[in-house]
Amino acid sequence: MDFSAVLVAAGSGSRAGGGQPKAWRPLAGRPLARWSAEALAQAGAREIAVVVAADMMETARAALTGLPGCRFVLGGATRALSVQVGLSALTATPDELVLVHDAARPFLNGSHIARLLEACAEADGAILALPMADTIKQPLESRLLTPSREGLWRAQTPQAFRRGALSAAYAAWPEGEEPTDDAQVASRHGLSVALAAGDPMLMKLTYPEDFDMAERLAGAARITRTGMGYDAHRWGPGEAVWLCGVRIDHDQTLIGHSDADAGLHAITDAILGAIGDGDIGEHFPPSDPQWRGAPSDRFLAHAAERVRARGGRILNVDVTLICERPKIRPHRDAMRARIAEILDLPPERVSVKATTTEGMGFTGRQEGLAAQAVANVETPA
Repeated sequence: MDFSAVLVAAGSGSRAGGGQPKAWRPLAGRPLARWSAEALAQAGAREIAVVVAADMMETARAALTGLPGCRFVLGGATRALSVQVGLSALTATPDELVLVHDAARPFLNGSHIARLLEACAEADGAILALPMADTIKQPLESRLLTPSREGLWRAQTPQAFRRGALSAAYAAWPEGEEPTDDAQVASRHGLSVALAAGDPMLMKLTYPEDFDMAERLAGAARITRTGMGYDAHRWGPGEAVWLCGVRIDHDQTLIGHSDADAGLHAITDAILGAIGDGDIGEHFPPSDPQWRGAPSDRFLAHAAERVRARGGRILNVDVTLICERPKIRPHRDAMRARIAEILDLPPERVSVKATTTEGMGFTGRQEGLAAQAVANVETPA
């Protein structure tokens, strides 16, 4: 079923602390809003209107780099106004379903979306909701009243409605009155709203302690994957060699289609291998003339972006250079710093080592240089 989405991410979220709007705070290494945007995109959202505060527009674009179908929209002074501008920004037809979701609920997944879309077949719209389980208390002067929780539900997002019907409902909402959610607006307008099974994991992050809990939950929902890479190039005439992103004066150079940086090539293949995304030759074919003499840091940066596009992050990399010459130790710190810069990692998560084969094999005969690498990557389970 075709659907679009409005991702509401324009609030300040000041109660959450952290010194910045909560939608753009990191959760397990990813901006909070990216969790939801990725889930919507992976579930097949045709387009996503991301509603953002004016001063966070640049941050938002950077945070959602690589995600298809995102349209960035300037938010309103209230959530209701932000939803309305998001609806207006979509190219969806009036009959297309639109999911309105709060970026503060990061643990959205495809099954939530599927249940919501299915429920819309029986009504004008649908929301995810959980039956009230806790006892409710209402203070009254010095006493506590205990209202019945029977028939009470906790509303969550996303909430789904036909675009035209929800826009009309908002247009009819009384000026000056702020609704609590989209279902309230729709119900007052006479639309029928179905309940779909919610999920305790769809918690809304409001306070600092919510982020602490979410960090623990996010860690449990992710896995670590390991990739290995290997590369070798022969020596040829030259006056310098590129190794691990550092130019080293030498009486020979490595021969290859690009700059022949075997260290960066091995790391690139290790990262691509960790996410099951082919190898460097598939992404940058040596038969393509545009990569002739290309700096290998472009290849490594591309591999890192492929990880981020899958909602992952690189944990650490370890590369070993196998050669008799040049001496690697004098350049090792510069190599670690350059790799860390390309991958946006702390230098302590980058290891560069060197070894010889004691005169054996093609590296021992100084016919060429080899490199092998290992990368650990964390991705959603």
